[in-house]
Amino acid sequence: MLFKGLKNLFRKRATKDAVYVPKGYRGKHVFDPDKCTRCGLCVRFCPTNTIEFVPGGKVRFILDKCIFCGQCEEVCPHGAIRLKRAFYNRGGDVVK
Repeated sequence: MLFKGLKNLFRKRATKDAVYVPKGYRGKHVFDPDKCTRCGLCVRFCPTNTIEFVPGGKVRFILDKCIFCGQCEEVCPHGAIRLKRAFYNRGGDVVK
């Protein structure tokens, strides 16, 4: 059993090709604190309560709860939140 687990650790990746990312995909959050006015619209419109304000003027995204719906990006009047097409895959690589 231990041998099987160790054998898979040193295996080459299954695919070397670029991963297909569909046209409307919303992935990695990009937050610009300089553009944020702390109006609270993103917090109010987030259906899963993923975004919260923390002391010190910072915003925290709890990505375990996020469903990547894009509501925060759409309601932000100053463009402080963007969802990029890049994402992290299981191997830890950033895919763009």
